[in-house]
Amino acid sequence: MEMSSSPPVLSHYQARPLLAARRHGVQRTRCSPDLGLSEVEVMLEPAGVRFPAGTLMRWEHVEEVATHETVCFWVDPEGVPHRIQRFSEVTNRLCALMPTPKAPTLLLAGIPMHRIKDVDPWEDTRMKVKAIAPLRGRVLDTATGLGYTAIQAAATAREVITVELDPAVLDVARLNPWSRPLFETSHIRQLVGDVSEWVTELEAASFTRILHDPPAFRLAGQLYSTAFYRHLYRLLRPGGRLFHYVGDPHSPSGRRVTRGVVRRLREVGFRRVVQRPRAFGVVAYK
Repeated sequence: MEMSSSPPVLSHYQARPLLAARRHGVQRTRCSPDLGLSEVEVMLEPAGVRFPAGTLMRWEHVEEVATHETVCFWVDPEGVPHRIQRFSEVTNRLCALMPTPKAPTLLLAGIPMHRIKDVDPWEDTRMKVKAIAPLRGRVLDTATGLGYTAIQAAATAREVITVELDPAVLDVARLNPWSRPLFETSHIRQLVGDVSEWVTELEAASFTRILHDPPAFRLAGQLYSTAFYRHLYRLLRPGGRLFHYVGDPHSPSGRRVTRGVVRRLREVGFRRVVQRPRAFGVVAYK
């Protein structure tokens, strides 16, 4: 059932079937108000689509959502859709919630922050987390984004510390139904700021696992540096593991980034660095 505290969130994946049902003369159908997490029955009225809580979304607004393939919309109590996007004052970049057939991804400066070809963002995250399973004790997630990593890590970890540079990204996440556990799970602790500064303040040897899924090298080169890796090494307990996302290992840029990452991780003391091509990353062992 649609909750009044959670406005409908739709994309073209939900809007286009509604328009098709209207063309076929259907008076009621099922629709997901939360990007595929659940379904509710909606009424197709002459004026628009009526959701269970009473919100009427006019057909012209449904058509507007249906025409946009790179952004999701939240629907206000008057039935008006609003793009889920923010312009960041921190990075001077636009960040938006981009739909996929399953979980949405974060679009940052036009670049999806998850893999979306042959895999959905939730499964993409699952493979990263699985690469350093089992996750127990205290886990560090260096780049919150939409919170998928922190949410999945929290399923087994005692505590997850997750760091996000950009408040605008968290604003987008708050409107993403798939991100709700990030804000509702008691043992996920959120930090806001530059992770390259936060790692200097966190206690040494206090994490059993670290998940490092930074933006592309050209967007955040400092998160691929030897100095940053030294801090990650310091934060891990003996026997701890680090997963580092590096991109498609079969692409020229992915191979180049992987070589540099592996070399620098070994330089700072990691005893073994193993490629995990299915997860598009490497695992380093302390």
